[in-house]
Amino acid sequence: MASTTHAPSSTWGAHEPERRDEPRARARARREKGGGIPLGRAFGVQIVADWSLLIIFALVAFQLGAGVLPQWHPQWSGALVWSVALAAAVLFFASILLHELSHAIVARMFGIPVSRITLFLFGGMAHMEGEPRSPKAELFMAAIGPIVSLAIGIGSIVLGTALAGDAIERFAEDPEIAYASLDPVATLLLWLGPVNVALAMFNMVPGFPLDGGRVLRAILWWTTGDLRRATRWASGAGRLFGMTLVALGVVSMLGGNVGSGIWLALIGWFLASAARSGYEQVVVREALEGVPVARLMRTRFEVVGPWTPIDELVYQRFMGSEQAVFPVMEGERLVGIVAMSDVRKLPREHWGDARVADIMTPAARLVMVDAEASAAEALEGLARREIDQVPVVDRGGVLRGMVRRADLVKWLALHEPALRV
Repeated sequence: MASTTHAPSSTWGAHEPERRDEPRARARARREKGGGIPLGRAFGVQIVADWSLLIIFALVAFQLGAGVLPQWHPQWSGALVWSVALAAAVLFFASILLHELSHAIVARMFGIPVSRITLFLFGGMAHMEGEPRSPKAELFMAAIGPIVSLAIGIGSIVLGTALAGDAIERFAEDPEIAYASLDPVATLLLWLGPVNVALAMFNMVPGFPLDGGRVLRAILWWTTGDLRRATRWASGAGRLFGMTLVALGVVSMLGGNVGSGIWLALIGWFLASAARSGYEQVVVREALEGVPVARLMRTRFEVVGPWTPIDELVYQRFMGSEQAVFPVMEGERLVGIVAMSDVRKLPREHWGDARVADIMTPAARLVMVDAEASAAEALEGLARREIDQVPVVDRGGVLRGMVRRADLVKWLALHEPALRV
């Protein structure tokens, strides 16, 4: 697809007095906060808890506090039962976090950046910026997670057994009395250990995108030398496993176990969808690998200045054109990007006294694509920040165009026969 060359037009003032009012600070803080619950950073990786995590956290705590622990320890007070239940839920997600951190650390060892880890309804996810470059990298990255979970599980069981003392010998004779004699710490460890062992075993099921499926893909990739074929086979195994869980969930619901049946079906649906999506990502990346981003980028667009009033941005720029994003230029220098989503975060009453500089994403935080890069690299940049378009710059940092997710999708639609899966 050929693109016409045309320098971006600029219709803004060259300078404006600096302003530092309260609305701007609030707007910038809102823009930088993002979604989810930030939990801090570990090994340079941002840790975020998705709001859906609260659901499974509450379910784990409730199952322990209302069912398991009162049965094990009928003599415990309600306060102690719920304290241990909440501690167990926290430790459970801490172990999932360690599982995902191990993926991130090994990924970095193989040169793959990891921007953040998200804990959510179905567990955790390390957001890796790109695919492994070799079967060896894939194998090590996939295997480390279950190994860490297994180590946590075995370590918890060993330590819990040591703390339980003579109670362990009574488990074979009378489990109820044995459980009742455990102290809170031993109870926590002997619950957490088997859970992590089960987590390791579940993740080693050979179905993509589970860790076991990625191990399978690494082996198939190593054997065939074809990443796409290996992904297709591993993805097929993942979809089969996911649909099997859905079927088991339906059977469980028909048998009267509605809660567990729904949960099984949801996990199965999620895995089947993720397996399909994972294969499609590989196909799309291969299709875009040899396409120059310069062929797909847009070179005709308007820009705004950092001191453009928000009122003018809304009514003369966004409402006066089809652009949803504007590069922010200061002279020949790209200083940021402003989108409609940035405007929506600013209360309407502050539009009159705020400027583009207050709500834009500054250049230092932008994902930019080199003008000589491939469209696949542009796609990775879009996925990395979950945005709809990125600026294309030359080696001197001069803005040459904008490439949009919609343009990549259009190109892929025109090449549909080559992308059928």
